[in-house]
Amino acid sequence: MNRKRIWGWWFFDWAGQPYHTLLVSFIFSIYYSEVARREFMSRGLDATQAGVEAQALWGYGLAIGGAAIAILAPILGAVADSTGRRLPWVWFFSGMIVVGSAGLWWLTPDNPNLLQAVFFFGIGLVGLELATIFTNALLPSLGSRQEVGQISGSGFAFGYLGGLTSLAIMLIFFSEGESGTTLVGLTPPFGLDPELREGTRFVGPFTAIWYVLFMIPFALWVKEAPGTGRPLRLGVAMGELGRLLSNLPKRRSLLNWLLSSMLSRDALNGLYLFGGVYAGTVLGWSVTMSGIFGIIGAISAALISWLGGHADRRWGPKPVIIVAIVMLSLVCVIVVSMDRQSLFGVGLPPGSSLPDILFFICGALIGGAGGAMQASSRTLTVRHTSEERATEVFGLYALSGKATAFLAPFFIALVTDLSGSQRVGVSPLIVMFILSLILLSWVNKNGEAEQ
Repeated sequence: MNRKRIWGWWFFDWAGQPYHTLLVSFIFSIYYSEVARREFMSRGLDATQAGVEAQALWGYGLAIGGAAIAILAPILGAVADSTGRRLPWVWFFSGMIVVGSAGLWWLTPDNPNLLQAVFFFGIGLVGLELATIFTNALLPSLGSRQEVGQISGSGFAFGYLGGLTSLAIMLIFFSEGESGTTLVGLTPPFGLDPELREGTRFVGPFTAIWYVLFMIPFALWVKEAPGTGRPLRLGVAMGELGRLLSNLPKRRSLLNWLLSSMLSRDALNGLYLFGGVYAGTVLGWSVTMSGIFGIIGAISAALISWLGGHADRRWGPKPVIIVAIVMLSLVCVIVVSMDRQSLFGVGLPPGSSLPDILFFICGALIGGAGGAMQASSRTLTVRHTSEERATEVFGLYALSGKATAFLAPFFIALVTDLSGSQRVGVSPLIVMFILSLILLSWVNKNGEAEQ
């Protein structure tokens, strides 16, 4: 194994994870929910209705981004495999990550442009998801069939450590609470104004700077062959993609794996995308409280992803995925059955801390089980492809994770709207996890040869 190349590949996870940790889950999503709820309340809605509107707008925006990813992922994968080049695409979509995250600075508390914020967030998220297709496609070239599971798991663990480090920096130095100071009592540096929430808003530019800085090792250590020498011809690439799609019914294991992963990863993303908004609006958590929650989740994710990588190497990826999905399903059941006043229909004393404690436990399970599931999912995908066609198959893998990516946010938004309850709005995720387990039963744990 080329250890330096593997470390460079791991640094993509380190560089990109703060987008998920700081923006999707813990800092920006909570700040967005605060600003959006206040804005909708200023229009005459009560607190509950405002929370519903904030979650619905977030969901519809993410649905559009998910649809864009679903359309582009397999096409770009086929184009990249046709030319044999992957890194130019990584750098192109890296630009979207930087622009999208930096643009979140402009969501101000006094004059909020919610649509602009959702637009920039979507641009960055689409860039990150598409860049990940091409970095994932490099995985088969990093080690043997037995080694890639541990490499993948360690990469996720390293990424979560990056997310944890970035979250700690934001909480200690920048993200201000109601008092105008950070978690440890500091005033945000660089003249950032707490009254305008500039410390918290800095999370966007901070994520952009972090990404640029830590992609340097990736740029230095991850190289690829010159390519096939063939020019970029969309027609040829689409023909090869059509061949793969026409053969899918013959590749029963791959087909069922793509469908299973489509449901499980979409449901997991639903938990990631709405966890912060749920905590901010249903439980009334502050950005600081959510950040502490994120630290616990990130530590759990790093540890369990690393252990999952070793379990993957010993028993293979499929058993790891099954255990993770079961854990995530239980989390959804708890979330749907809990609010400030009750748990599974049983009333709680006023001011009870039980909902906070349970949601902290759920956060640890979401982070740990989610990380292990994604790492082993990459490994199981590698077992269904070759190094030469990896980007094409990972493009389909991305499609399988995004073909319904617009549906999960849409159904959460729709059920939230129809029921008037954010808790009930999460219930579609339970069904998706159960269906994923059923389809997984028809997936060969050893993969299958290309046809």
